[in-house]
Amino acid sequence: MFQLSICAGTVLQDLPFLERVRAIARAGFAVDLWGWEDDALDEIAADPDITIGAIPGWRQGSMVHPDGVEAFFEGVRCNLEVAGRLGCRNLAIATGEISAEGKIVHAIAEHPATMWITAYKCCCRLAELAEQHDVIFNLEVMNTKVDHAGYPLPLVEDGLRLVEQVDSPRMKLLLDVYHAQVEEGNLTELIRQAASSLGYVHVADVPGRHEPGTGEINYPHIAQALRDVGYAGYVGMEAFPKDDDCQAMERFRTTFS
Repeated sequence: MFQLSICAGTVLQDLPFLERVRAIARAGFAVDLWGWEDDALDEIAADPDITIGAIPGWRQGSMVHPDGVEAFFEGVRCNLEVAGRLGCRNLAIATGEISAEGKIVHAIAEHPATMWITAYKCCCRLAELAEQHDVIFNLEVMNTKVDHAGYPLPLVEDGLRLVEQVDSPRMKLLLDVYHAQVEEGNLTELIRQAASSLGYVHVADVPGRHEPGTGEINYPHIAQALRDVGYAGYVGMEAFPKDDDCQAMERFRTTFS
């Protein structure tokens, strides 16, 4: 059975941050965070009814350019502290700073070899930090065709090759089904290829990035494909509801229950 979470950055946006987190938890979901209000962290941590599924593991810098690595790990260490306060064991990792509008604003090494070697070394460091803090880092690939032009890891294979080379149970792949469909399609085969390295799954439909059941992706089939490969971890809805937020959350629950 999957563990279901909802991203607080995409639903119930009419509610203040803390009320939004509590509403998602009351609906029976874990909460994924894109960001947070610092003065709400203690209340979230003290509430036994709130489970934080995942938070970002980075803030700034770059893991694909040597000049950005130390800034990248400064952000990692800050977010590890937040994860510890919240009792969160999953942190999502992107290759560096992304603007609020989704633009890639971090440095990317010009030579491919430099980029890949730097990324690999950073992933190895992340695995060591994860071991020290008893967490898992989940490396995310993102589409370049609609949302994140210039992102250096657009293909599932890109993230998968890095994770496999690190060869640590603390470094996993975050498979975002929406991003994968936009960038390359062939979702069932991608799930099979990534099965042994999956650490987290995000879902939204195409087009529009709305909840499952509103677009072209056959999400009952995706849910079964995940079951078939033995995945039983978190599935997080990172989607903007098409109409009613509560209806969108229930549609998601029905699809993955």
